[in-house]
Amino acid sequence: MSTNSDRRRYERYLLPSMYTAVAARELDSDEFTLTGHAYDISRGGMRFELDQPIEPGAKIALRIELPGSGANWAEPRAVFAFANVVWIEEDDLDSTGPVRMACVFTNFCRAGDEDRLLKRLQSGRFAQAA
Repeated sequence: MSTNSDRRRYERYLLPSMYTAVAARELDSDEFTLTGHAYDISRGGMRFELDQPIEPGAKIALRIELPGSGANWAEPRAVFAFANVVWIEEDDLDSTGPVRMACVFTNFCRAGDEDRLLKRLQSGRFAQAA
């Protein structure tokens, strides 16, 4: 039997709860109006929550604010990416709280976004997910 970690193409990193802000927008919008937090992230995608659901299959743009602190954190800039939503936690749709979902990154938006993400994930500040 195969586990999720066996199928993953990229190492996944846990993010501190409530400290990794995410903003999203569907591609037909110019503004990041949906906000939430990330749970874990890799070079290939992210598991996150937003106050409103986005249907699987939707193409979105994301702004990801990885946590940092003090003078030792040299690159506090956000990472911007395009992604496809691949699943949504159906049980969350029945509650009044945020909705958990996951996406696969399709492209990074600005020069250096991918490298900045990888450098920060490999900095030793984040634990690898099981």
